[in-house]
Amino acid sequence: MAHIEPFRALRYNPSRVDLSQVVTQPYDKITPAMQDRYYDASPHNLVRIILGKPQPTDHSEENIYTRAAASFQDWRRQGILLQDREQSLYQYVQRFQSPGGGTELERRGFIALGRIEDYSAGIVYRHEQTLAKPKADRLQLLRTTRAHFGQLFMLYSDAAGEIDAALSSASSDMEICIDVRDEYGVLHQVRRISNRSLIELVRGKMRDQKLIIADGHHRYETAINYRNERRAMPEAPKACSELAPYDWVMMTFINMESLGLVILPTHRVVHGLESFSPDALHDRARSYFSVEEVDPSIDAPRAVGILREAGHAGTALLGVTANRAFLFDTPRALASNLLQGLSLRQQSLDVVQLHKCLLEGVLGISEEAIREQKNISYIRDAAEAMARVREGSANVAFLMNSARMRQVRDIAFAGEVLPQKSTDFYPKLLSGLTIYALE
Repeated sequence: MAHIEPFRALRYNPSRVDLSQVVTQPYDKITPAMQDRYYDASPHNLVRIILGKPQPTDHSEENIYTRAAASFQDWRRQGILLQDREQSLYQYVQRFQSPGGGTELERRGFIALGRIEDYSAGIVYRHEQTLAKPKADRLQLLRTTRAHFGQLFMLYSDAAGEIDAALSSASSDMEICIDVRDEYGVLHQVRRISNRSLIELVRGKMRDQKLIIADGHHRYETAINYRNERRAMPEAPKACSELAPYDWVMMTFINMESLGLVILPTHRVVHGLESFSPDALHDRARSYFSVEEVDPSIDAPRAVGILREAGHAGTALLGVTANRAFLFDTPRALASNLLQGLSLRQQSLDVVQLHKCLLEGVLGISEEAIREQKNISYIRDAAEAMARVREGSANVAFLMNSARMRQVRDIAFAGEVLPQKSTDFYPKLLSGLTIYALE
């Protein structure tokens, strides 16, 4: 059963800062250019804590992590960050258009503390693999600051929408305490809810839930590792029923049945292959797919349209080289040795067939090289992916359709995982809206 709790969040003091100048995208979505922009925006921008800039003179006693901890404590002392007086849940509403336009969508959720559970407990499920390096980085930041600054994006199932309806009904008379538009034009609004009966109602309805991590796999596993570290310390509580602050992590809970839940594809761009040949790609891929050559001058909107149309019947992938383009569909490889050991659920996924058949089987890029991103870049925008190839900085771009929520749910609940960057939930949850301090 999923355990959630209200908490007294730390929040930026609106009388001391312009909120739009201090909150950020999640740390792993911050490019070097975004980092520079955030630094320039405000001396209190959260990037200085969650993704600080290394200095040439850094050493064990002075580094990005110690500076993060010092900034955090200074901002609390100076009143830049203030702690709410009451234990609360926080309704979180986002209004946005999908990239490329369209009608405005709305996604509703709520922020609370969620009890950290081992995957083996069958309460929290992952759907993507993680890497050791990002977890080591986040663990060191958590050790020094003893706080969670970003939202873990968690999915639960409520087909009737009862939780959202209860929160929305109660919040209609409550003042919006956070109202900010991010650099992508997404509107983020937060209302604080401290009504105890409503909190208990939500806690009760969440008890039967199983949770899927949508975004934040590395930070969730970091929270597990930190909890285990603290439990092993001599001063840790010995009674199993006694929970400490490090047994909880800050989460935003979103109904996976929500119409505002958008998953975008993340395209793969292959670079650095000296022996790459479009002819070889075409010929060897025919062992695994039906291959159709398409107009090499195709633009991104047309490429996306072809993928969507072909994807209605199943797998559809589009490979774009400097002067050729190929549609890969009608898979022939479901019985291939390349897919051995994978369930039928996984074998049917576009991203799995791309990784196993085209990246590993045809291009010979090892699973380890893919995992370490040695020859692979992950790009959301199809036009940018195609431009990198056509300007000569990459060998081939593989475009794909997005995974469907049903597929993500089934894979996660089966205890299986997808390759890295298989899903891109849009929009992201901003960091710095609420902060959970363990001390």
